[in-house]
Amino acid sequence: MTDHIGFIGAGKMAEALIGGLIAKDVFPKERIVACAPSQKTRDHIEGTYGVKMYERAEDVVKEADLIVLAVKPKNVPDLFEKEKVTIGKGKVLISIVAGLSLKKLCYYVPDAKIIRVMPNHCCMVLEGAMGYTCGPTVEAEDKEKVDKILSSVGLAVEVPESQMDAVTGIAGSSPAFLYMVIDAMADAGVLNGLGREQAIKLAAQSMLGSAKMVLETGKHPDQLKDEVCSPGGTTIVGVKILEDLGMRSAMASAVDGTIARSREMSNE
Repeated sequence: MTDHIGFIGAGKMAEALIGGLIAKDVFPKERIVACAPSQKTRDHIEGTYGVKMYERAEDVVKEADLIVLAVKPKNVPDLFEKEKVTIGKGKVLISIVAGLSLKKLCYYVPDAKIIRVMPNHCCMVLEGAMGYTCGPTVEAEDKEKVDKILSSVGLAVEVPESQMDAVTGIAGSSPAFLYMVIDAMADAGVLNGLGREQAIKLAAQSMLGSAKMVLETGKHPDQLKDEVCSPGGTTIVGVKILEDLGMRSAMASAVDGTIARSREMSNE
């Protein structure tokens, strides 16, 4: 890309995006700028990735055509109302601020082309799952750029804004649930004589491989499950136990609960 991209905020998610953009050759470090109020953060990002760092957001906006808003929700009003940061007309604003709707974003940056993104924790290893929704002035060319940016750290799908809370539950929160599954599987391995490190690696790799099977074969998860379950074998015993204990219902309820909470937060 010939544009410059700027990050307002340089926390973990912004750092993941910066690292992915450079690793996937989407942007060279010379066309990436960012800001952070902490000198320690500025030194870390500049030293690790070689990008230019500023203390103030207005300096980032001056240099960049694409702006990633990556601050905490509580800091957004101060940024635009007290610091008077202005995103110029025609510039693209990519917001990864949790719970900040397009309507609220339009209030703060009425002249910008706005794209709201819900990333997840796994962006930090370039395997994120993200949903994004676009404001009415976003053009096809802008979408192509944003899709390329987000794809540098994982999978990105466009959804209507009404479905962003569902994305939060299925992608944003779910890594925590899956970490619990890995830990539980590892506990069973340790109970049966495996070392903790071996058990965690085997459980995590099995989850990674299972996810790739779903994505790369295009088969329904139930079909893949049946392929593993030999008649009268070991796996079908475990599947029956999980069904009897309500694993499917528990996981669906957990995701549904996070979606409900996301909707509450969006209205606060």
